Amino acid sequence: MKRLTILFTLLVTVFTCASAYAQVSNAQMLADWQRAKAYTKEYLDAMPENGYSFKPTPEMRSFAGQMLHLADGNYGFLGAASGKANPLGKVSAEKTIPQTKEATTKAVMDSYDFVISAIQGITPAQLQESMKFAGQELTKATVISKAFEHQTHHRGQTVAYLRLKGVTPPAEKLF
Repeated sequence: MKRLTILFTLLVTVFTCASAYAQVSNAQMLADWQRAKAYTKEYLDAMPENGYSFKPTPEMRSFAGQMLHLADGNYGFLGAASGKANPLGKVSAEKTIPQTKEATTKAVMDSYDFVISAIQGITPAQLQESMKFAGQELTKATVISKAFEHQTHHRGQTVAYLRLKGVTPPAEKLF
């Protein structure tokens, strides 16, 4: 009987800790995405209007194209993980949004709002659910993590665009 009580106590403790960790993880995701939104806005603000169509080489995306591709990724990854419908439907921001400073900034910020809202609607238990994504079986938390990696990658690529236009990129925002 004593072993059963110890086992029961251990199981309750494990489930309680796992649940608390998932909640912290969800809260941390939200904090990270809110920080990423603010950081990306600094990049968008730093580039002058005439730099939005700038391409370092002909085969590369423009600055606006990089940022709108980032937005497409935000919608695609989080739409898949959360089940929320992409407000753009099957349309690509990169291919349809005018590549002006105003239109690009609005579209990118809207994509971050979509991400933040989607994460707020996902429970810690749902984050651990498996799903098929990009031909792999992944948890929803992993898909969201890959979305974060994607937006970080494309924002990071724009450092060279800013520097080539004579603009100092925003300082790193780790916290």
